[in-house]
Amino acid sequence: MKYLYNPSERMTDPTFLLLHGTGGTERDLLPIAQDIKVNNGILAVKGNVDENGNARFFKRFADGSPDLEDMVERTNQLNEFVNETAKTHDFDRENVIALGYSNGANIATSLLFHHEASLKGAILLHPFVPRKDIQLPDLTDVPIFISAGATDTLVLPGEAVQLKKMFEQAGANVKLHLTDAGHALVESEIEAATEWYEAHFG
Repeated sequence: MKYLYNPSERMTDPTFLLLHGTGGTERDLLPIAQDIKVNNGILAVKGNVDENGNARFFKRFADGSPDLEDMVERTNQLNEFVNETAKTHDFDRENVIALGYSNGANIATSLLFHHEASLKGAILLHPFVPRKDIQLPDLTDVPIFISAGATDTLVLPGEAVQLKKMFEQAGANVKLHLTDAGHALVESEIEAATEWYEAHFG
């Protein structure tokens, strides 16, 4: 996988796992990560699925629905990649917080769905529910921030509500932030994510 890595200023600071949206690059979320916490380490990954020239983290069918088999395989690959990269760059694998937008938020959600203790926390910007027929691992007290747009036509806000419920049933501590915008990121949700981060990790 193509990636960028910058170490945290202190060994105790978390590492942000940055996961871009469809058509993005490993650099897309760097400014947001800096806004939320400038001292954190950065592991910014580029999706290795090519959809008509657009980078993604897993395949989808022509109707836009996810290829679940491919999603699980790519989730496993991403988890192993983070495991190996933590050894290569000597950062704490148990102190990784995902920051994902859209398709990146979906693969981060899939990590939480399929790999217990894979993330210390997560900031999920405009995610959907990747799978409904699954028993989630124990997520007791894992802090998760979810944002959604009330007028989002790509990912309906009801997805975020359902995802929140699923995470909470697995024991996670979930904050849902709803904006009056669409699928594009807006400043208010980044501000809310920053406040959430300071409350849980500051």
